[in-house]
Amino acid sequence: MEFQDVVRRRRMIRNYADRPVDPQVVERAIANATHAPSAGFSQGWAFVVLDTPADVRRWWQVTTDPAALEDPDDWLRGMMRAPVVVVPCSSKAAYLARYAEADKGWEDRAEARWPMPFWHMDAAMASLLILQTAVDEGLGSCFFGIPPERDEAVRREFVIPATFDPVGVITIGHRVEDTGNAGSPARRARKPLDDVLHRGGWRA
Repeated sequence: MEFQDVVRRRRMIRNYADRPVDPQVVERAIANATHAPSAGFSQGWAFVVLDTPADVRRWWQVTTDPAALEDPDDWLRGMMRAPVVVVPCSSKAAYLARYAEADKGWEDRAEARWPMPFWHMDAAMASLLILQTAVDEGLGSCFFGIPPERDEAVRREFVIPATFDPVGVITIGHRVEDTGNAGSPARRARKPLDDVLHRGGWRA
C-alpha cells in the first residue's frame, strides 16, 4: 500500500471479526515500532504482546469490571474480539541513564533537564508505527488508555518491571465493515490545514 494511502486510511477501529491475525504480521509491526526515533537512541521502549485467546482474555479480565464482562456494551463487545493486544511501555530510567553516559554528560540524571518526557513521546511514535503497519496489512487497530485504577493490576498480571510504564494499549485485528461505535471522526470534522498550519509563526 502506498504511504499516503496508509495515512489516509488509518483510524481507530473498535469492532473486529473473530479471526486470528498472522503472527508474522504482529512481529513485523513490533519490528517497525523499533524504527521510531528515540532521543539519544535510548530505545527505552518495550512491548507486551498478547496474541493467544487466553492471554487476551486475561487482559480484559484485569482491566474491566466483572459486571461489564458479563453484559458488555457494543464498544467492549467489539474490542474484545480483537485477537491481538499490545501494551507499549516506556522507560524513563533508560533515558536518564543514556544521557548520563560520556557522550551526553548529564551525570546527575536529573529529570528536570528534560523539557518534555521524551520516553513517553518516543513510545507514542513507536505505537503509531504499529497502527500504520496494521493498516498496511489490511487490518484494523485502536490505541486507547489504560484506566489509572487498573495500572497496578496490569503491572502485576503481566509482570511489567517498575522501570517501565505502560503508555496505553493497542488492539489489532480484522476490522468489521460495520465498525460499531463510529467515534469522533463521524461526529466532528477534521480541522482544515489552514487552522493548524502557522507559517513563520503563530497566527490567530
